Amino acid sequence: MMETKVSQQYNQMASVYDRRWSGYILNTLLFLKNWAQIPPSATVLDVGCGTGEFEKIVLAENPTQHMVGVDISQKMLAIAQNKCHEYTNVSFQTASVLQLPFADDSFDVIVSASAFHYFDAPDAALTEMKRVLKPDGCVVILDWCRDYFLCQVCDILLKIFDPAYKQCYSQAEFHNLLAAAGFEIRRASKVRFGIVWGMMIATATPQPK
Repeated sequence: MMETKVSQQYNQMASVYDRRWSGYILNTLLFLKNWAQIPPSATVLDVGCGTGEFEKIVLAENPTQHMVGVDISQKMLAIAQNKCHEYTNVSFQTASVLQLPFADDSFDVIVSASAFHYFDAPDAALTEMKRVLKPDGCVVILDWCRDYFLCQVCDILLKIFDPAYKQCYSQAEFHNLLAAAGFEIRRASKVRFGIVWGMMIATATPQPK
């Protein structure tokens, strides 16, 4: 199963992850925080939270933000829990995006950064996010974008050499997946970080029932 491969890979790299990808992590997560403009009163779910760097960035600005991070790598989560142990308003859980352990309509904001290209079933993942999102809430997803040439190259190479990798999408494909899952896109953009990392971001809300 794809998630098992992803979990194994990130368990192996957990101890060096923050150091190895420090520039990428800081730049992309600061961009995500500034884009998302999360209200201080919002309850936030971070899907694929990794080592908890996004939580750390948000809490530095708003120490009372209610946040829950989920990931499938227990060793990455252990680092996240250690970083944020002093905040009782933050928790972390091992969970798959395909089966989130929360009631319907639980969160005001759901974020996900650099994880979408690992989702084995992106349509089902988006449907599950929508289930736990409040009707007036929003989802904000930041991920690699295949519209950029170097991302196309990375996409081809990773499919060959990385058994945990699924695929990255063009912005049009990504938007189609959001629409098919019952979301309306409110804001969207593409952005480049350095030479290699061409990315896309979208803020979407549930379509009225």
